[in-house]
Amino acid sequence: MTELRDDTPKAVRQGEELDATKLAAFIGGGSVTIEQFPGGHSNLTYLVHHGDREYVLRRPPFGSKVKSAHDMGREVAVLSKLAPVYDRAPKVIAYEATGDVLGAPFYLMERRRGVILRKDVPDDPALITRICDLLIDALVDLHAVDYAAAGLGDFGKPHGYVGRQVTGWSERYTGSQTDDIAAMTSVAAWLAANQPADGAPALIHNDFKFDNVIFDASLDRITGVLDWEMATIGDPLMDLGTSLSYWMQRDDGPTFQNVLFGVTTKPHMPDRAYVALRYLERSGRTTEHLVFYYVFGLFKTAVILQQIYYRYAKGLTQDARFAPFIMVVRAIADLAQRSIDRGAI
Repeated sequence: MTELRDDTPKAVRQGEELDATKLAAFIGGGSVTIEQFPGGHSNLTYLVHHGDREYVLRRPPFGSKVKSAHDMGREVAVLSKLAPVYDRAPKVIAYEATGDVLGAPFYLMERRRGVILRKDVPDDPALITRICDLLIDALVDLHAVDYAAAGLGDFGKPHGYVGRQVTGWSERYTGSQTDDIAAMTSVAAWLAANQPADGAPALIHNDFKFDNVIFDASLDRITGVLDWEMATIGDPLMDLGTSLSYWMQRDDGPTFQNVLFGVTTKPHMPDRAYVALRYLERSGRTTEHLVFYYVFGLFKTAVILQQIYYRYAKGLTQDARFAPFIMVVRAIADLAQRSIDRGAI
């Protein structure tokens, strides 16, 4: 079997250190040791050891320009209400909203152990199909949650969701633009002109992909879903579109055949059409607008990477991982335009 990567924390990156003394006082005294989870490019995630207990700490990135995208309170609100009804949501332990302790709001949650498929998958077609089905079904299950009964009825504004998303992400791109990318402009215009009506609302994750879920060691089930910073109430097919945008294929071009895009280009992986079909069959939803949802997901992903690159280009972060992101923005924009041109995902 291919060696799989567990979610092992590393030493804290330079410039992203936390004040251990203040954190220990917040937790309840004694001392703490802090490591950092290396994955992810947005909110920062740390492992905190306090005596014989472990906590996962989440805080916004240093130097962030987009405060609304790093609202710790949203993550805390959704996880606090969701954990009792969706067993893959980790439980929140504590929340510090003022920023007085670590210079920014943060929260502590339970640690869910397991395997995160960031780089490799087993070389077994049947097992690969199973883990893909588990991922898709976990998204279906999330969208089936009775969010109002869970106390999340006021968590979002589902009416007009599609239109607000298209407008909002277009504005975010303009606000963080550093280069002239023609395909980003043309894709934004196409999205504005081809919006479908809002579908029946659901609780949506907005960042649902392999490296945001934890599998158990045997890959028989998903034990945790992570990174809830963009969760809201809205059209679940927009959530599907985001997940499809992460599902790069072996024929999407050389830019997407690297670790940044995860494991979906590995041999035996099903294509995006399989993912969409299983989701629609399992959820009972129908749509004639898959290209729109997929292209929107690509555009949103490109804007997120553009925002991260903006922080790097302006010297607000020294993380060298972000230097090539502008080339990836260009490639994603071209991929979205190709999907529009051929009318297929």
